[in-house]
Amino acid sequence: MAHQPTPHPRTRLRRSVARHVAALRTPAPRAPALHTQARHGTRPPRRFVRLLALLPLLGALALAGCAQRADEDNGDGDAGTAFPVTVEPAGAPAVTLDAQPQRIVSLVPSVTETLYEVGAGDQVVAVDEMSTHPAEAPRTELSGIDPDPQQIASHDPDLVVVGSDAEDKLAGALSKTGAATLVLPAPETLRDAYAQFTLVGKATGHADAGRTLADETEQTITELAESAPDKDLSYYHEVDPTYYTITSATFLGEVYDLFGLRNVADQDDPNAMGGYPQLSAEKIVEADPDLVFLADTKCCGQNADTVAERPGWDTMTAVEQDRVFALDDDIASRWSPRLVEFVRVVADAVAEA
Repeated sequence: MAHQPTPHPRTRLRRSVARHVAALRTPAPRAPALHTQARHGTRPPRRFVRLLALLPLLGALALAGCAQRADEDNGDGDAGTAFPVTVEPAGAPAVTLDAQPQRIVSLVPSVTETLYEVGAGDQVVAVDEMSTHPAEAPRTELSGIDPDPQQIASHDPDLVVVGSDAEDKLAGALSKTGAATLVLPAPETLRDAYAQFTLVGKATGHADAGRTLADETEQTITELAESAPDKDLSYYHEVDPTYYTITSATFLGEVYDLFGLRNVADQDDPNAMGGYPQLSAEKIVEADPDLVFLADTKCCGQNADTVAERPGWDTMTAVEQDRVFALDDDIASRWSPRLVEFVRVVADAVAEA
């Protein structure tokens, strides 16, 4: 006779309870009401005795069920998150994940921040050299600009997040190791950024947290913009000291648009140079912006004093009225949840002007 596997204790418990329940369902001779028997000192009905005997088993089964649910929910993800899942990034291939990723490599600083915000930080095993936030992120020498499949594979990932993958070359190489590659390009709009928060949560088993992060970020930014005073102001956003800037056609430009600000770099075509033109110092002075935002404070040491020392800049309205605002380079160049901090600076600048 073939050996029969021993049932799991929880299975044996369920079978025992099932037998007792079946016994209770078996028709029994009709007995007097319980209160009548008790009054005359007779024994309670047999069915009632069976029920009393069954209560400990029912309690044990309930505890076992709770323990099972605790085991199922005691993972890294949201309770109820189901895999496999398919995520479809804007402008990139859809990816199906058969199970919740436990070893994630992020080569996109913005996504690294989002991973930690949605609660997937414990699943991150390596990040690129530019992922400076949060401090506990495991920074390495990995490059997000020129990713090396062998270096990435050395971290034994099951999910790798990159900003781009020309001709799916990286995905093809990593697929041989069993790792999935999720391409998350820079969003073109705020709504794309919010959608990416949701996507990161879904892909990592934190769907609820991702949706909450997206909703709360959008709500905060909307409230900041709607509560700002309505003023007719122009601005210049500096990317570096060689006068590279942004136009209103960019992701960051949309943030300024929320406050009704006019971009001096738009000129005749906001889409020129992909929204990142290089202006001349003379052109900026001539445009005479009301507000100047510096996104090159950390990289290049720029501040209100260095700006005032530039030839002719001391005559600009923004400099004369002390409306030069320092930004954190990283926050002003990423579409992470810290975007809210950038929006607060803009809101405060408008309020002060």
